[in-house]
Amino acid sequence: MSSVVLYCRSGFEGECAAEIQERAGQLGVYGYCKTQPNTGMVLYVCMAEEADHIGRKVSIDSLVFARQLWVSVGESNTLSVDDRVTPLLELLPEDFQVCGQLWTETTDTNDGRALSPLCKKITPALTKALRAKGVLTEEPKTNRPTLHVLFRSTHAAMIGYSYSYNHAPYAMGIPRIRSPKLSPSRSGAKLAEAFKVMVPKEEYEQRIHSGMNAVDLGACPGGWTAVLVAEGMMVSAVDNGAIDEQLMETGQVKHFREDGFVFRPKKRNVHWLVCDMVEKPVKVAHLMADWFIEGYCENAMFNLKLPMKQRYAATQQYLEAIKERLAEAGVRGYELTARHLYHDREEITVYLRKRLKS
Repeated sequence: MSSVVLYCRSGFEGECAAEIQERAGQLGVYGYCKTQPNTGMVLYVCMAEEADHIGRKVSIDSLVFARQLWVSVGESNTLSVDDRVTPLLELLPEDFQVCGQLWTETTDTNDGRALSPLCKKITPALTKALRAKGVLTEEPKTNRPTLHVLFRSTHAAMIGYSYSYNHAPYAMGIPRIRSPKLSPSRSGAKLAEAFKVMVPKEEYEQRIHSGMNAVDLGACPGGWTAVLVAEGMMVSAVDNGAIDEQLMETGQVKHFREDGFVFRPKKRNVHWLVCDMVEKPVKVAHLMADWFIEGYCENAMFNLKLPMKQRYAATQQYLEAIKERLAEAGVRGYELTARHLYHDREEITVYLRKRLKS
């Protein structure tokens, strides 16, 4: 038996497990999940060839709750303090493919972060040994599989691979994000991450560039507005509360003291609609769909708050509500994705966009 390793936010193991169980079943793969609360990871156990099939076919970009996905080929729970490298290499099968980079990782938990010094210390020796074995290229190559080593304790680790075309291109699945200098709150990091992770790389320059028009519903104090300003956009910030003075001084922001559920722009020339309002998620979902139906925007990025229980079922309900509303209005030619981002807590980020013309 083998397994697929998925990283997620601590406390969301159940949602991640439910999602991979469903997606694997759609491929005709029937394994089972091994989870423990607050470990920040899920193991989907199945046959080796089935695990590889999942690693190829279940797109990481299509999963909501998984940050990373890779295929495990071996695990050791008896690593010696004197030599951890040799036992790890012995776990690799003889026909193991040549990888282009090594990521020595932990889970995103307090226990996992405590192992970061070990990962940093062992990486040079592990890299040298893997290259000597002929399973790691001399220079990093992003067009080849990535070799993952996950330390679960000082004496336990898993080893495996992910395909270059189907993994999050960041160690641990966590991108490095900086909020804009003018951001008056940490919430700006959520939209900055969403732009980096959710906007297709090959479409980024078309979808995000200077001179675009944007609307931020529920903008106060201006965290998401700051991200739009940093991208050179002209922003209509809609909120009855105050917007940060420094943002207003840029000349790129116009403040509308109105209800975000009632506001509509005078012209249908909005490239980006963003929304982080703390409201009932179905109400927000319908509002975003209505902007599309009425032809007011081309892209919408928004947060939907999650309940305390049945969060995966709720996520499916929210996305289905958007699809149904668009279908009833006869709207086609759109794409809808959702992710539980690193900077999200009890919410998901949803991206609704018009399909680009080829």
